[in-house]
Amino acid sequence: MKTIKIGIATHKSYQMPKDEMYLPIQSGAAMHPEELGYEKDNTGENISSKNANYSELTALYWLWKNVSADYKGLSHYRRHFSKNKNVSIFAQGTFTDVLDQQTLMQKLDKADIVLPKKRNYYIESIESHYNHTHYPQDLVVTREIIEALYPDYLASYDKILQRKSAHMFNMFIMSEEKFDSYCEWMFSILFALEEKLDISEYNSFHARVFGRVSEILLDVWIDKNGCSYEEIPVIFMEKRSWLEKGTKFLKAKLQVSRY
Repeated sequence: MKTIKIGIATHKSYQMPKDEMYLPIQSGAAMHPEELGYEKDNTGENISSKNANYSELTALYWLWKNVSADYKGLSHYRRHFSKNKNVSIFAQGTFTDVLDQQTLMQKLDKADIVLPKKRNYYIESIESHYNHTHYPQDLVVTREIIEALYPDYLASYDKILQRKSAHMFNMFIMSEEKFDSYCEWMFSILFALEEKLDISEYNSFHARVFGRVSEILLDVWIDKNGCSYEEIPVIFMEKRSWLEKGTKFLKAKLQVSRY
């Protein structure tokens, strides 16, 4: 049997899937040390203290450096991969629909990586959407770093930015070999970005910049390395206001206000 560990990034106590492949990880434990009964991302080799800027990536880093398994991945306490291909993104999810080992292995038998279904923006590119909702300098400096460190990835970076859909949420499952390779590449870029990017004027929402840039970097890495993937739905464990979300999207698009 293949061993699988899917980290669940969480900052609070929450219902968790019962399948043994899931590993709840308390992200940002260096700043919020309350006992939740989960693995903490401030043990072993870690970047837990960077959680305010890296979001769920502090849990991802901990999983990369401190856990070994044949397959590794990341999900969130209120966002999970679903085993039900017909689940609606507009419906509140149930834990009976959360992805299990058997369904996962069927997907991994067909492809290198399991990813969420793409989010489609329809009326604008990934680059223009990011620039309307966040700060354009984030992507400009990221491009400079890729050009300096990994110039062979630059064409894929430019290509992904012009797409109108993307795999979001920093959610994925892949072999440990690919997982390690991706994390090594991605974190080296983000650490360089942290050194060069001035976020002193960012509010707490926009200060989570490195977690947002990484969502784009995942598709860049997949494109450059020619990885095959299977997309499956993501279920949201809490109610979402799609009207509010759509209103914010349009306001950002029309440059009325950022998120």
